[in-house]
Amino acid sequence: MSFLQRRAAPLLRPPTALLRCRRPISSLSTALKEHAPIDVHPEVQEALAHGRPIVALETTIVTHGMPYPSNRETAMSVEKNVRTSGAVPATIGIIEGRVKIGLGPQELERLADVSANPSVVKLSRRDLAAAIAAKKDGGTTCSTTLILAALAGIKVFSTGGLGGVHRGGETTMDISADLHELTRCPVGLVSAGVKSILDIGKTLEYLETLGVPVVSYGPSDDFPAFYSRRSGFKSPWRVDSPESAAQILYTQNQLGMSNGALFAVPIPEQYEEVGEELQRAVEQAVRESEGNGISRRGKEATPWLLKRVGELTAGKSLESNIALIKNTALIGGQIAASYSRLMGGPAVASQPHLSQTSPTPSSQPQPEQGESMVGSDFNASPKLVIVGSAAVDITARADPVGGAANTNKMHTTTPGVVSLTSGGVGRNVAEASHRILCSYPDGYSTETLLISPIGEDGFAELLVSDSKRLRMRTDGLIQVPKGRTAVCNMVLDSAGSLTSGVADMDIVRTFEASKIIGILDQHQPSIIAVDANTSDKTLKSLVDYANKRNISTPKSTVIFPAIAAALNSADVTRAPVTFATPNVLELAHMYQEACASSLELTSHRYWWQVIDHMGLGSQFRNELEQLARYSAFAEGDTVANGTLAFLVDNGVAQMAINLLPFFQHLIIKCGERGLITAFRITGEQAQTSAWAKEASNIAVARQIVSANGVGTSIVVFKHFPPIRVSDDKIVNVTGAGDSLVGSMLASLSQNPDAFQSPEALDKLVSQAQLAAVYTLQSEYAVSPRLSSLRSNGSLD
Repeated sequence: MSFLQRRAAPLLRPPTALLRCRRPISSLSTALKEHAPIDVHPEVQEALAHGRPIVALETTIVTHGMPYPSNRETAMSVEKNVRTSGAVPATIGIIEGRVKIGLGPQELERLADVSANPSVVKLSRRDLAAAIAAKKDGGTTCSTTLILAALAGIKVFSTGGLGGVHRGGETTMDISADLHELTRCPVGLVSAGVKSILDIGKTLEYLETLGVPVVSYGPSDDFPAFYSRRSGFKSPWRVDSPESAAQILYTQNQLGMSNGALFAVPIPEQYEEVGEELQRAVEQAVRESEGNGISRRGKEATPWLLKRVGELTAGKSLESNIALIKNTALIGGQIAASYSRLMGGPAVASQPHLSQTSPTPSSQPQPEQGESMVGSDFNASPKLVIVGSAAVDITARADPVGGAANTNKMHTTTPGVVSLTSGGVGRNVAEASHRILCSYPDGYSTETLLISPIGEDGFAELLVSDSKRLRMRTDGLIQVPKGRTAVCNMVLDSAGSLTSGVADMDIVRTFEASKIIGILDQHQPSIIAVDANTSDKTLKSLVDYANKRNISTPKSTVIFPAIAAALNSADVTRAPVTFATPNVLELAHMYQEACASSLELTSHRYWWQVIDHMGLGSQFRNELEQLARYSAFAEGDTVANGTLAFLVDNGVAQMAINLLPFFQHLIIKCGERGLITAFRITGEQAQTSAWAKEASNIAVARQIVSANGVGTSIVVFKHFPPIRVSDDKIVNVTGAGDSLVGSMLASLSQNPDAFQSPEALDKLVSQAQLAAVYTLQSEYAVSPRLSSLRSNGSLD
């Protein structure tokens, strides 16, 4: 849904005023001219200077909200969640009377270990100047973090729960300073609603009085209540995407408004069940605080209540607290990234005092003379290595209005829009797997490595800069002296159809296998994935290397010379290629190449042995014909039409089975008709695999399972219906397949035996299809939403 559900009255402002407020200058530079005691972390400073997305984070949760070391670990996890969305975390605190916009690890440890630093204070607006003057250490509350985020020009702040009107506030006037700060700090506050120890109804009424927009983020307009997804109150507005939330902040900025906005994000669904139990504990803790006088002791009340709730629930509240904070950090990062894109360029930078950090030592291999490895500061070896193209995509599209007159004469200059983005099959797959692996609970940004050549030019700088922004590894980007970075230049007409294009991929085709294998030897990854832009010679070397070690995932028919070389090099005991992910058209080309080319692969002795060993007979054919009569779409999908008849009529199943001797697992992308997996399990694995206990189940599971008589070969042929996406929600079709493959590789790097289990396979494919859908709905080649795939796991 669109974020606008009401029509606002038009507001007229002079054009010059709109231009003036479009990129407001932060007051940070003014504060620094007055020698304000402010230090900005170098990473945050760099992000401010280039207009990159930043998310502010508070530190009261570190100093007064959780026990040690849970507080430190949570703070680190929250920062990590921000990074997975492509944003930079700026954890704000006070160290020895200096404001820190972004904390280093030692500074975070200092604030977290309160037993070693018992004098650390909790800082609201009223305490800030006094604590700085006394050179205290302090954790910033929600209100103080809002102040300092606004001072630095940071537009998004993620926290757990917002303060508000305390119970009985109509007589005690006990109202959190958080609410008033939202009226004077133009920052989007992302929280799990209002702390459940408060009077939520009165808090919402007070926010309305103050003129602060309250927006529910998610599938409903229910206002969340910290531990619970519903408080019984409704928000006046709702958004369901980071882009819609960012548009609200962007519009406020355009209008020169000085207030912020509250985005209320419900706690993840898996924690909803304990919500009622936690709420009963909250009510008991509130009654106890009223009885012992804690409720009348100002800022001491909240930490006491939260601690007491934790005691009453035996730690369940802490688990929920951590979950909701990590979730708001992830959503906040996505909103910040969307806002940065809307601003469309670098922000005005100030020059604050910089905190110094020590460089990370490198243990990476040194490049050969004349070459350089970019960003060699990654010590951990990756589980997944992707060998392929990193390219810059230049897209020129004629303006639908101004360029319409020239649509049929594109040889002339016409008005339009030109965009410059990072792309390439290898890089897209690497970004997709990187985003997903970073969203795993224990994921790391170092587990995916892209090996690709780049040139000595501005395009290479763009690729490196974009990779660093996403926290992707750059030590596999090999700079070739005097080389030209791969570029794909596409010209589109006003309707978005391709009219012409030029692709300069020579640097990828001439990339030597020895350079790649040198990096592989250094890291010893568990999975090697290869796209088909490399030369035949390089592909042969990589397939040979992978066969002696692990897995390779080529992409098209140019892999067959490498397969032929593998079949003829020695006695073959396994498929030369373990995984391949063709679409239906590529599958047909692959089959034709295997059968009809001069290689004559289907005449090879090994091919006949495998086909005979599979032992497929009349029962398999009968079950396949039965499957072909079923709808290609999920049960209950009454909008779509079409059956799986193409599996038989177009020979898709026959081609897949005949290619299994060369590719142990085929994942066939059937477009709007879903996905087919065809694979075989042999030897001891066939006897121990969970598939040995499975039978064909066409009516429910859409699967055919065939075992030979001696139990040493199992063939599985299974259809997965598509996730339906309406045409009006499809934005981009170019990167969906890359996102699907990247998701599968991410899953396989964590569970290499995923195809051995029906449940694991279902999970792998479900996540991969969802990744493809997210990219279909995104303007980017890889959707930023993949960073939240593991935590969200469902479509909006």
